[in-house]
Amino acid sequence: MSEDEQVLNEVALVGRVSAAAEERVLPSGDVLLSWRVVIDRPPARKAPPAGVRVPTQDTVHCVAFAAGPRRVAKALEPGDVVRVDGALRRRFWRAGAAAASRTEVEVASLKRLVRAQTSR
Repeated sequence: MSEDEQVLNEVALVGRVSAAAEERVLPSGDVLLSWRVVIDRPPARKAPPAGVRVPTQDTVHCVAFAAGPRRVAKALEPGDVVRVDGALRRRFWRAGAAAASRTEVEVASLKRLVRAQTSR
């Protein structure tokens, strides 16, 4: 890569929280909070071929190591609409005898935009 080339790894998402965040302590001692955000896809410009099912949503795995985003994420409820800002990361780990990986958003900032409506 030359000096003229710039590297950019920024993610900004707005979507709905799909489930409560889960906290884990990694072997390194770091605390990791993870949750998923569901993002609606914009309508397709043209109809798909007959019989082809096109997903209308994407689910994105989000993780937070920093205390600020972890504190906000712990207070989120399923259905809350959030804005997530961060960077894409691919994390690797061992799952038994096999290696596993996942691409996720490492969250730098997190904000609840709309509280989920609860039925009473």
